[in-house]
Amino acid sequence: MYYDFFGFREPPFSIAPDPRYLYLSERHKEALAHLMYGVQGQGGFVVITGEVGTGKTTVSRCFIENVPEHVDIALILNPRLSARELLAAFCDELGVSYRDNATIKQLIDRINQHLLEAHARGRHQVLMIDEAQNLSAEVLEQLRLLTNLETAEKKLLQIVLLGQPELKDILDRPELRQLNQRVTARYHLDALEKDELPAYLHYRLSVAGVKVELFTGSTINLLYRKSQGIPRLINLISDRALLGAYSEGVQHIEPRHIRAAAKEVGGLASDPATGAVSPGLRWLTTAAVVGALVVTGWAVLERKQGPVPETAVAAEVVTAAPAESASGDLADPDGPVVAGMIDREPDQPAGTDSQPATVFSIAEHGLTAAEAYDSLFEVWGYDWDRTAYPFACDYADAAGLRCLHRQGSRRSMEEINRPAVLDLRGPGGERGHVTLLRLQGDQATIATAQGRLEVSFRDLQDYWFGQFSVLWQLPPYMAWGGDPAELPSRNREGVWLSARMMQLVGLHAADSEEIDRVSRLIRDEQVRWYQNVKGLEPDGVVGAMTLIQMSNDLDTGVPRLNPGSSAVTMPVETGGAAGNGAG
Repeated sequence: MYYDFFGFREPPFSIAPDPRYLYLSERHKEALAHLMYGVQGQGGFVVITGEVGTGKTTVSRCFIENVPEHVDIALILNPRLSARELLAAFCDELGVSYRDNATIKQLIDRINQHLLEAHARGRHQVLMIDEAQNLSAEVLEQLRLLTNLETAEKKLLQIVLLGQPELKDILDRPELRQLNQRVTARYHLDALEKDELPAYLHYRLSVAGVKVELFTGSTINLLYRKSQGIPRLINLISDRALLGAYSEGVQHIEPRHIRAAAKEVGGLASDPATGAVSPGLRWLTTAAVVGALVVTGWAVLERKQGPVPETAVAAEVVTAAPAESASGDLADPDGPVVAGMIDREPDQPAGTDSQPATVFSIAEHGLTAAEAYDSLFEVWGYDWDRTAYPFACDYADAAGLRCLHRQGSRRSMEEINRPAVLDLRGPGGERGHVTLLRLQGDQATIATAQGRLEVSFRDLQDYWFGQFSVLWQLPPYMAWGGDPAELPSRNREGVWLSARMMQLVGLHAADSEEIDRVSRLIRDEQVRWYQNVKGLEPDGVVGAMTLIQMSNDLDTGVPRLNPGSSAVTMPVETGGAAGNGAG
């Protein structure tokens, strides 16, 4: 109805399960990490709890679509079943045949036979139960007994329980203490934080085809109070608010639209003093779960957290992913941490004693994207030739560099530890860029139209919603500008990687015994060892994040966001302009 008016290709706040609209907050990533950790074949229970509408089902669908290839999922959505009915439903999900009048023992025997056969084929079986707070104590005890099925080496069945907070109280009952002791991973999923809401809204609007910000700061604050950060309620209220603005012919969502929308969808109200959810809010969320689910699916992790800024200079995109993939995409350096949020930790390092005197503003200090990349190339010792290369990332390719565009946090940017171009947005929709050259504590050194300035990073965070771009340098076996017929051989790559791995083993191994053990591994296993040390996905693939972390450890001449970071000096094969290395 209002799509053409605002320029949407489709509704941005639909509660239909479209995986393209999945926005993973820090909490969703942590919950998913607990699920992924929990199904490593150890057996037992994994428990994920959370209030209605916080995204438990979203996380479960993400998990189902991205489990390892050897994992089979049996999903039960309606757990209001007797013990026999649940076992029969489990058999149905597994494709196990049984007689209509089969007893509980006969069903368990059939399940045990299936689990043994699956184990022999190298398969791992997982039973996932949604709305698990509806399970009776009798059924939960039967589930515990199912986890007794095992071989001499491992448990044959993993059970995942997803439910509302009452599930925690149920598991704490004395009669279920044996089950509670078998929980190998548990996580409580909270609502979005206030700082995450702007990025959440921006992401959904961008996917729907609108790049301008439709929600002002005061509108976002009110939306958060009315929704308490629950994604389903954010979507419901925002959708009604857009409809209200359309009916008035207004191009921006104002607080009055949020108030009217909140009343329309259920008379939402909360206690601002305590943040407690009112009975009306609880009623709405309970009713909403019957009607629809918040956006589900995983959207393949590479595209999960917002589009790369559409600047004229961002030609090549290496999209953010929470794990380094075979294609060499960037892994989330913080593990299950944040994507698409502003990192405002109170215990950030203090940095220097001097305080920046300049108060940052986009209007006064913002750059165009091209100007920001000019400054970034200058840091690396290159002079961007725009005549031959009108796109910055094309020039980076020619210089043996790569552009890396990321939606993340301060922590993920610091882990990469490279000067960065920040994409900034003002409260009125104005847009600008700065080049972040140094970051120590709250003191940021930026390149602006007025030259280098010292500003408070907290001032920048008022305009920054997590989008940044960095340059990293290809290793010599990849940075080849000559005849394609004379590309460096695979052997040259192996020699370079082997030399690096020997130094990294010496740097990170705990003792001489580990040095000896890792040194005897084949190269791919050595890479996996290093990836584990750095908190990366241990896939053995030397992709972008692995190369960046290698450079952080070993190269002294690479531009760094935090100049205090140390590196072990290493002779590397270079070629080209200043700044060359393997970073």
